[in-house]
Amino acid sequence: MGFEDRTCLITGSSRGIGSGIAEELADKGANVVINYRASAGAAEKVADGIREQGGEAMIAQADVTDEEEVAAMHKEVDDAYGSVDVLINNAGINVDTMFSEMTRAEWDRVIEVDLTGAFVCTKEFFDDIAEAPEGRLINISSVVGKQGNLGQANYAAAKSGMFGLTRTLAIELAESGSTSNCVAPGFTETAMIEGIPERVRDRIRSEIPLGRFATIEEVASTVRFIASPEASYITGEVLDVNGGMDL
Repeated sequence: MGFEDRTCLITGSSRGIGSGIAEELADKGANVVINYRASAGAAEKVADGIREQGGEAMIAQADVTDEEEVAAMHKEVDDAYGSVDVLINNAGINVDTMFSEMTRAEWDRVIEVDLTGAFVCTKEFFDDIAEAPEGRLINISSVVGKQGNLGQANYAAAKSGMFGLTRTLAIELAESGSTSNCVAPGFTETAMIEGIPERVRDRIRSEIPLGRFATIEEVASTVRFIASPEASYITGEVLDVNGGMDL
């Protein structure tokens, strides 16, 4: 798939979908950068697993909302691998509560990490992506950004905001031949899903036409395709991986 000698940075990739994306891209020959904010041990475990399979990986600490830390990460990656070819804005949090009870702090925190974090990282690595022969910007959003969800006004707003960011940057990157796309997973088999009571999971599954949750591998393989040279004529798109929830 043409990932040899390409450097891919995945924010928030010490666990969940992010770690799955890192493993998928490393398996295809990429130099993978596993970004984390605080969980160094978990990030190193992902990197060790990649190395054991013969892949190339490094870990890089940075809070995606902190411009100085992101700039320091950029230098660290540049020293190790050179310019970044693929940036995947995956880092995100959720602080769920009904809107009538939501505080300004709860709203601001989710917007800051999930949306402003994508801005900060993209701003820092924008020139790398624009100048790369096959530059790729990929934002990880959510079906919640399209449909909304009970108790997730802040999360839905942030994930919806990524659609506009993605499409605008697709226009601005087009002159250089680089692309900007968004992948919007539905409910995926992660630790977050495991924490939901079984009766609620059954209700959610009943609303998915395919009748099941996505696997991390299914989301990661979609990201891998969009990051590949084979997807060079796809830009400004939101790719849904949600089992038909939008039908």
